[in-house]
This record gives sequence, structure tokens and C-alpha cells, in this order.
Amino acid sequence: MWYAIISEDVSDSLPLRKKARAGHLARLERLKNEGRLLAAGPHPAVDSEEPGAAGFSGSLVIAEFPSLKDAEAWAGDDPYREAGVYASVTVKPFKLVSP
Repeated sequence: MWYAIISEDVSDSLPLRKKARAGHLARLERLKNEGRLLAAGPHPAVDSEEPGAAGFSGSLVIAEFPSLKDAEAWAGDDPYREAGVYASVTVKPFKLVSP
């Protein structure tokens, strides 16, 4: 089943993101290579694809896992979470309707 992992950043998270980015992206690449990643990306803190120093306010990952428990465990091991980037993380089942 698909799960949405919705993360909200702490204030001024950009320096923390930069330190943990390589590990975060490597995990997403593994999901992609396994055919389990539907979408992933950050939420810019301002109305721009390139927010610069404004940074990001959070992230969204939609990926396939065997269960909610597995999705929660994967989200809990995110390098961004370990680095203190996220103030909160919500994991919810996701039903793909379109496209």
C-alpha cells in the first residue's frame, strides 16, 4: 500500500538539511530503485521553486510499504529526523486515484 510521509521542519532548518541531505537522498534513491517511490520533495518556505536562504518548511514522501508500521519505521530512520530537521512527522495511508 502507498503511504504519505508528511514532515514539518523546525525553524531555520536549512543548515540542518544541508548536513543530512546526502543520506536523506540516498534512502529515497533506494526506494526509487526498488520501484516503491511515487513522489518526494520539499515544501519551499516561500512561493518559489528555488527558495534560497528562506529554505523549506517541510517535506512529502509518497512511497509503498508493506504496512503502516513499516512506513513509520522507515520515516523514523530518516537522516533528516536524526539531524533535528523535522519538528513533526505524520505517516498516513494514501490511496492513489489519479493519474
